[in-house]
Amino acid sequence: MAEGELKLLGLWYSPFVLRVRMMLEQKGLSYEYLEQDLSNKSELLLKHNPIYKKVPVLIHGDRVICESLVILEYIDENWSGTGPCVLPADPYERAVSRFWAVYIDDKLLTSIIGILKAVTEEEKAENIVGIHAALEKLEESFKKCSAGKSFFGGDSIGFLDVTLGSYLVGIRAAERISESKLLDETMVPLLVEWENRFLAADCAKKTLPSVERVEERARMIRGTRWKAASTN
Repeated sequence: MAEGELKLLGLWYSPFVLRVRMMLEQKGLSYEYLEQDLSNKSELLLKHNPIYKKVPVLIHGDRVICESLVILEYIDENWSGTGPCVLPADPYERAVSRFWAVYIDDKLLTSIIGILKAVTEEEKAENIVGIHAALEKLEESFKKCSAGKSFFGGDSIGFLDVTLGSYLVGIRAAERISESKLLDETMVPLLVEWENRFLAADCAKKTLPSVERVEERARMIRGTRWKAASTN
């Protein structure tokens, strides 16, 4: 195991950052969190992620790891003897988890942003359909991956739990802004039950911002950056 101080460069509302913070909490690892301003990128961020210039960035001594899913795997493997294992031990199950993690980022982020950026009711409806379809697929995935247990990871929170869990406050904020039901217990009852268990876990309670705070931030971005772009 590599030794050294842990630092995380992040953005408080980013799902990519939130999942890393939850993983660190789940593993019981101490770290220094350094909030970043992406409109005025710090020298530290530019130095440690010169390729993409984005967060999250995990600094572990003299090692630098970028991209949230890569960071999650690094944390799980480097501290394999600390806290619960987050990725499945079986190679096939690990591959399945990686597939669904990429699916979550591909489908959910696109649809949430699409809902918030929608100018017409037709655009909003199209993205709502998209997020419903994605969540229904994830309901099926949860049923298989959990095998009747509490989480995607089984008895304890795992790789897919923190990946999907990092979007929960964003989904609920998008519901308020769009005045629509996205994570609906009549459509995805298993996921809604999972959500309640996940949000009750210490790693989520210590890390996730409130829905109200995320909603306020989303409305601000929607009313300035995206509205301006839509009129140009």
